[in-house]
Amino acid sequence: MKDIHGFRETSQTVTLECSGNGRVYSDPPVPGLQWEKGAVGTARWTGVSLRDVLSRAGVKPTARHIIMNGADSPPGSVPDFVRSIPIEKATHADTILAYQMNSADIPVEHGFPLRLIVPGWEAASSTKWIVCIRVSETEADGYFMRNAYRIPNRPVAPGTAVDAKDMIPYTALDVKSIFTSPLEGATARIGSPIELRGFAWAGEADITRVEVSTDFGRTWSAAALDADKAKYAWRRFRHVWKPAEPGSFVVMSRATDSQSRTQPIAAKWNPAGYLYNVIDKVRINVQA
Repeated sequence: MKDIHGFRETSQTVTLECSGNGRVYSDPPVPGLQWEKGAVGTARWTGVSLRDVLSRAGVKPTARHIIMNGADSPPGSVPDFVRSIPIEKATHADTILAYQMNSADIPVEHGFPLRLIVPGWEAASSTKWIVCIRVSETEADGYFMRNAYRIPNRPVAPGTAVDAKDMIPYTALDVKSIFTSPLEGATARIGSPIELRGFAWAGEADITRVEVSTDFGRTWSAAALDADKAKYAWRRFRHVWKPAEPGSFVVMSRATDSQSRTQPIAAKWNPAGYLYNVIDKVRINVQA
């Protein structure tokens, strides 16, 4: 760590999302931790540029991938968690080896003492507890590259068994928004304003618009985006709704990004429940 602290310090504010965030909504169900919406968070990470470290080490022109291993020991027969990223992403100026999270030492559960932060990509690429970084001409050959964190190379019917040769790794996060308030099943009153709010993010792209519907998706209105903005971080959105009649309503949010991607109505199903990013919905019951 002493050598690491000898490099120029840099910081990035980054939203990290677990690959399986939203897996519980897969239909038909898929195995794995049944995350709902909460496997995502944003922090300011401080450390050193991985590019600077690799430059000091002297990387050969034949290098194509950086392979990372952490200090965690797998339980039982579970394979070791070894991942790799392409050299282009590893040497991007914003990819860092972080030792601080929100201006304090990284908590153990988040990767102390050293964690790779790969901005804009799914969180499994941001290896925790780094103990070894190896330069290679090929990507890592273990289970967590060859089998896990892969999706079909084409749309498939839900429940389809997909051959391994038809699976590809995925990297950057897709466009997504979620409501954080009010919660599902909240109660409101006619004529009383309700602030619908949440977050939207898009990996390596920027959020350009969030729209909200309060009439089951029939019409959409632009939500306000907060001024706080960082290249790889979520944006908070807000929209005030004043219900005009009683009933049970489904409000929806959909985000659009700088790559012209918009949240879909239906999920592109995959066997592991990765990348769930459909239009978010919350039911609100309006009383007279």
